[in-house]
Amino acid sequence: MVKKRDFTNFIQTRTGFFTLLVVLFWIKYLFVAYFDFNLGLSDPYQHIIMWTSPLGTAILLIGIGFYFPKPIISYIAMLFMDFLNTVLLFANVLYYRQFSDFLTVKTMTNAGKVAPGLGKSAVALLHPTDFIIWLDLIIIIILLAIKEIKIDPKSYGLLTPFAITSIGAFLLGLNMFLAESSRPRLLRNTFDRSYVVKYLGIDTYTVYDGIKSAQTVQVTKNANASDLNNILTFTKQNQIPASSSYFGKEKGKNVIIIHLESFQQFLINLKVNDKEVTPFLNSIYKNQHTISFDNFYHQVGLGRTSDAENMLETGTYGISDGSLFTSLGSENTFQAAPQILRNQGYTSAVFHGNVGTFWNRNDVYKNLGYNYFFDQNYYSRASNDKIGYGLKDKLLFAESIKYLEQMQQPFYTKFITVTNHIPFSMDQEDLDPKFKTTDTQDETINNYFQTAHYLDEAVHEFFNYLKSSGLYKNTTVIIYGDHYGLTNSENETLAPIIGESSDTWNTYNNVQMQRVPFMIHAPNLKGKINHEVSGEIDVLPTLLHLLGVSNKNYIQFGNDLLSPQYKPWVVFRNGTIVSQKYVIVGGKGIKGTVYDRKNGKEIINFTPEEKVEISQLAKIGKKSLKYSDLLNNHNLLRYYTPIGFIPTNPSQFDYLTNFQQMEKLQSELGSKSTSLYTHHHGSTTGLYKTDAPELENRQEEINQIPENVRDNQLIEDENKSNKKSSKSNN
Repeated sequence: MVKKRDFTNFIQTRTGFFTLLVVLFWIKYLFVAYFDFNLGLSDPYQHIIMWTSPLGTAILLIGIGFYFPKPIISYIAMLFMDFLNTVLLFANVLYYRQFSDFLTVKTMTNAGKVAPGLGKSAVALLHPTDFIIWLDLIIIIILLAIKEIKIDPKSYGLLTPFAITSIGAFLLGLNMFLAESSRPRLLRNTFDRSYVVKYLGIDTYTVYDGIKSAQTVQVTKNANASDLNNILTFTKQNQIPASSSYFGKEKGKNVIIIHLESFQQFLINLKVNDKEVTPFLNSIYKNQHTISFDNFYHQVGLGRTSDAENMLETGTYGISDGSLFTSLGSENTFQAAPQILRNQGYTSAVFHGNVGTFWNRNDVYKNLGYNYFFDQNYYSRASNDKIGYGLKDKLLFAESIKYLEQMQQPFYTKFITVTNHIPFSMDQEDLDPKFKTTDTQDETINNYFQTAHYLDEAVHEFFNYLKSSGLYKNTTVIIYGDHYGLTNSENETLAPIIGESSDTWNTYNNVQMQRVPFMIHAPNLKGKINHEVSGEIDVLPTLLHLLGVSNKNYIQFGNDLLSPQYKPWVVFRNGTIVSQKYVIVGGKGIKGTVYDRKNGKEIINFTPEEKVEISQLAKIGKKSLKYSDLLNNHNLLRYYTPIGFIPTNPSQFDYLTNFQQMEKLQSELGSKSTSLYTHHHGSTTGLYKTDAPELENRQEEINQIPENVRDNQLIEDENKSNKKSSKSNN
């Protein structure tokens, strides 16, 4: 009884009232975090960090009321700040239910443009449990109105509000410290908004997003037309003509890009315990219809997979201080492969079994010009079907067929695999009993070979389908590794497995480990293995020329790998340069460390010719990165449209209703439809064969459209109806 009286008396004080508001907001935030948001909390430490994330900002915001000396104004201010914070939380709940993403400042500032069309669809997103989010404010206001909670008339001066602000700032700093210890460089290398919310909370995320948006706007305002001219001059001077024998060789063919997650070149033809790790990819690599590259380097930076995608799609480098996709992708203008090829009659799609917000793909793909994006919402949601960063690779390919067969040909598509991603974990049921991995003390290395072997099997099953369905004969398949899988710290343990010595392992070897596979496979091509140095920046111009599309008017920093005039060298995002002769570490030229690329020996004494060659390579490498950063950071492409290029209109794309759009288009085209579904007079999903144990007794799931995908059409129809109603009322 005494404790209850003490609590009641405490609530009647202004500090007690403030504490009550903070604690109640904290409770409802945790409720929302666990029941409405999918934050991917994977260990106890992440739970603890998430629990601390709303406290600091809630204290800071609600504590503003203490700076008002008049008691009634102070109480109103605290309630008002709590109300605003609750509005922000609730708005994110509704937005997340619709888009599986969090509100950005840009979305909030543009809310007025879309509000008239929301109507009943917004109401449909409400859940009965949403009442909990508002319950505390309703009860407190009622208690104040009936004077069960009285206004504390005491004067608190400046010491108390300053102490409250200090406590809030300390807790905010503690939260950021804990977040940084769990996820280093969180704000510098953000690949998913949900990660920022998970570690720092809704309030800090919103402030961070606002600052980032303001910085982007400011940088864009500082754009200079002369910068664009310098970039155009640079890329024109370094552009080479296409190969006469390869230009247009694959004109009008479908393009399928298979993105091998964390897949390194040393896996090709490697045996572990007398078994090939990737037998099928080895066979493709040596195939008579495959042009393969064995000195092809990834060139990614902090953006990792998103950097690889950016180079592949745009022919420009990732930025130096994070991911271009997440930092600039929502705002920037691109002249990317999907839109370039769309002007050539292609439709485009990405298939990826992770959330669409990862690396900001939901926004970026629209700016790149992708017609369709099939993320995890379009696939099975069973918990055992996922591993690590999304749907298992065998299931991704198998469950994508029902969408791929609906696409109008020719198409440009990309499959992003995820199973071969650190920590390279696998379910026991998915392991191949005939393949025994290594037995090192490093489980990451042991697991890496298992997931690579699984990925190889998944690609094999997909190729079998391409042949049985008839797509194979009319398709160019690009297979590439996006970046390294094992880090430099694991390379010395790995060395003996790949035929190297851990005793002599050095920086040169680490650079060589940045090689990844690159293969161009098509029935119409004569195969060979190319030994020249090349990199991801060169993929787009090579592909465009094969398809008979000139790139001479586009700003691209790579060149056609099949051109006789190709100059074999690449620059990494950290400035390291690799050419046919040299490995120049760190971009410092002869002032840094330089190796002979062929024998791996460090060059100490340089000849005059070597000094000139190395200096020239360092100069052009530095300029390439500088001009690419200038182009992207200042969004300069918005000032330049090549002749014949039609810019992307991202507002025309709706990734919630991909399947319905394809069905509708196919119906409208009738006999003129070029989809595989039309060609076969029905579905081809029965031709897909997989040994995935998850689908053993669920084979029908391969050709079933998930209910949530069907439901999206109802929401879309409702939005359209509301928009029409709004227009008629106006």
